Amino acid sequence: MQKDVLHHSFKWTGAEMLKKAGLSLLFLLSVFANVVNAAEPIKLGAVVPLKDVAGKESANAMKLAVKEINQAGGVLGRPLELIVIDDEMNPGKGAAAIDKLATEDKVDIFVGGLSSGVHLAQIPVLKKYNKITVWSGAASARCEGALKDQDWYFHLHPWDYQQTASYFEGWRAIGEKYPNVKLQKWFIAYEDGTFGTMTFKAHVELLPQGWVHQGADFRSATAQGGGDYHGALRRAKEVKPDVFVWVGHEADAIALTNQAKEMAFYPPVFIGSPPSWPTDFGKSPLSENISLYGLWSPAMNSANKASRRFSEAYKKEFGEDASTYLAPLSYSNIQIVAKGIGKAGSLDSKTLIAALEQTKYESPLGDTITFKPSKIIKHQGLDKQKILQWQKGVQQVIWPFELATAKFVFPYKP
Repeated sequence: MQKDVLHHSFKWTGAEMLKKAGLSLLFLLSVFANVVNAAEPIKLGAVVPLKDVAGKESANAMKLAVKEINQAGGVLGRPLELIVIDDEMNPGKGAAAIDKLATEDKVDIFVGGLSSGVHLAQIPVLKKYNKITVWSGAASARCEGALKDQDWYFHLHPWDYQQTASYFEGWRAIGEKYPNVKLQKWFIAYEDGTFGTMTFKAHVELLPQGWVHQGADFRSATAQGGGDYHGALRRAKEVKPDVFVWVGHEADAIALTNQAKEMAFYPPVFIGSPPSWPTDFGKSPLSENISLYGLWSPAMNSANKASRRFSEAYKKEFGEDASTYLAPLSYSNIQIVAKGIGKAGSLDSKTLIAALEQTKYESPLGDTITFKPSKIIKHQGLDKQKILQWQKGVQQVIWPFELATAKFVFPYKP
């Protein structure tokens, strides 16, 4: 009888065998997932301004990357844990957040970031702990200067002089392709904080030979008493530039553009250069044909597989589209850290630094991210931005031409 039972127990149909095998696989995966979840997490500490569109999307994108990595088994058999603190675009709060993450939360690695002014205040605190830091924000060369000889620091975003050099490279190429586009006479209106003043300085230093510039500062709407741009716009209108650039923040975009309209100021090339734009800016008729800079645009989804995969995953997870380049950049931030830890096989600083130095990550930005020396720091990731243009509510890529999603529209006509 017992033999019959044993005998019959092995007479499974193909369907039954597949079903049992599937159940066994699910069971093993469940056990493996539970083991990973029970392991001590690898803690990542992020600091971003959560009320800013770019900051919110940055945090979301990092959460998405952590979720995907943990669902795939974590890193070294351990889950990632992301702790996010809101810096409120306040340097003091940003610096205090680093202290808290290091001493109370005891994070293993620092990630994230947005504002240069905030980061400048964070750097002395980061130096106290010398933890591996892979930073996705901050463009000011003042930050770079404060990070000399800090081998634990890896920076993803281009520095201001790098991105400005790429702007002029792109505009020269556009001028050659579209001979009717005049680019010799520039006016730069810039916010009077670290981001704006250093970007203006980079424009002055890197302006191509034969091109001329003038400039004026303004108080950003992010600062107390800011939001009036009439003085800078009035000076710009008097100059009659071929190209007008404003350098500020998301909060400046709508008011500045409206004030330019009120003054009937319509320069042939109108460029906005904030780290992010209001989510509904493209819906305004004033946005039409405004040029801008960025590392990524949702328009790239049609031709770039990594961009499309990221965008679809982000939309599925959060029920809305990613609109700023800080989203895929921050997603890449976490992926690069995870791959580096996996390659290193531990969190030992020396070993992990060596592993991160070998990074070669095909990012959703359309760029392969590697680390190489910049003017001052040893580990710089990206060194160029792209030139985009608002067309019918969409940020289209204009340059580099090999990544272009639309042709440049000239002159600016809102």
